Amino acid sequence: MTLGVPSTGEAGRLADASPWTGERPPRDEFFWLSQINKATFVVNTRSGLLDPRRAPGWARAQRRVIEKGNTPGNPRPKMYVRYEPLLIAEAGIDVTLIHAGRSSQDMHAVYQRAMLRDQTLEVMTALNSVRETLFRLAKENRDTIAPCYTNGVAAQPNSLGHTWLGHLEGFRRDFESLKEFWARLNLSPMGTTVLNGTPWPLDRESMASLLGFEGLVENAYDAAQISSTDTAVEASLKLVEPMLHITQFIEDIMTQYAQPRPWILVSSTYASTAMPQKRNPGSLIDVRRDANQVLGELTGTIFRAHDLMPGMYDPKDEAINSTVMAEGAAVLRAFAHVLTLLKVNPERALEELNLDWTASQNIADVLMKDYGVPFREGHHFASDLVTFARSRDYTPLTLPYEDAKALYEKLASGAEEGIPKTFPLTEYDFRSALDPRSIVNSRATRGGPQPTELTRLFREAEDGIRSDSDWVSGKKTALAAAEKTLDEDFEALCALPG
Repeated sequence: MTLGVPSTGEAGRLADASPWTGERPPRDEFFWLSQINKATFVVNTRSGLLDPRRAPGWARAQRRVIEKGNTPGNPRPKMYVRYEPLLIAEAGIDVTLIHAGRSSQDMHAVYQRAMLRDQTLEVMTALNSVRETLFRLAKENRDTIAPCYTNGVAAQPNSLGHTWLGHLEGFRRDFESLKEFWARLNLSPMGTTVLNGTPWPLDRESMASLLGFEGLVENAYDAAQISSTDTAVEASLKLVEPMLHITQFIEDIMTQYAQPRPWILVSSTYASTAMPQKRNPGSLIDVRRDANQVLGELTGTIFRAHDLMPGMYDPKDEAINSTVMAEGAAVLRAFAHVLTLLKVNPERALEELNLDWTASQNIADVLMKDYGVPFREGHHFASDLVTFARSRDYTPLTLPYEDAKALYEKLASGAEEGIPKTFPLTEYDFRSALDPRSIVNSRATRGGPQPTELTRLFREAEDGIRSDSDWVSGKKTALAAAEKTLDEDFEALCALPG
């Protein structure tokens, strides 16, 4: 479990003063506080709120703070109250003129959104990896006819590609939901100060643009008091559905995995220490466990936001929120990899269908559609037929046609007028009605597995994945471009005399 970062006392000082190690500086609170300061120097100098004779020197002092913070072994403070002394040490107390019209409230709200923005794009990238992998797997199994399950029991034959396109639709909605969140997330609180704004005529729009935001949080009170909690909670909640869709898919696989001869296997397993025949699907179990762990952890965001007056920082802790988002993305990446390990046996899947009576509903459908037998009467016949066959260990392939004919005609003799008294299906018709592939190919429902519809569904799924991947790439490109512009403008300021 991840706990929040201490904010006060010696524990808080040590948390902010602890040295960092690694190969490259992280995009953490220190990074974004530095970006905010860089943007403030640039925009406020242009606006005439900073002395243009002194601003270049202060900007160079800011650059030294960044360079030291980017050197392994030095601290990278997370709170502006501990960040600012580093700037004062480099430039003197007058540099705090940069803080006119600012507060840690709006600055921290900015880095909260900026960090969630990075993490949300990572989740979306990982989610698209799942979609791309599942799409390929579905397309490879377009012609595989396999059982579908309801209530944990084999229920109907279907194209496995169609079934997995159905799962893919869930992940598509997850992406759509994240796009909707993005429109609320990528808005800038900067320049609202605390509660009700500032007498300084800050250029909020230019600050937002340089920091990569697409608009503003309009209400100054909302900016840090209400919306900052909303974004933290909503970011976590956006992980709920993809984690549930992962566990749902895995359980659909596991339904048939317990059979002596499963028709889907996973190639990465571990052997039992006691039972030499067992091959445990550990890679599936690992992902299911971790998805459920993320679901458990994200509820903490809700409870940290519960029963608070506006503005409290309990739900905003980035150490916790970042962990949840990072682990959600990690689970999605792991699931995308596990999908590549699935091995489907089409012959065994078809055998499974022909061992049981998953196609029996089609008898009632055919009797009603082609011969006018009311569905309930046809259903009654099909149900009695299954009971009869199972009591004698008959399968759809071994049940004698004459027995089916005799059973129908016995039931029809006591039925109301208008129902054929003689079994209307020839043996060929009867066998075709029970043929899983014939059933799938003869569906007429829009969105069904019949070849023409399946072609349409695959095409639309592929187009959607491509469009959404382009959307993520576009957002990343836009953020990189904003960052490049800020760096260039800041360096140009640093280069001026003063």
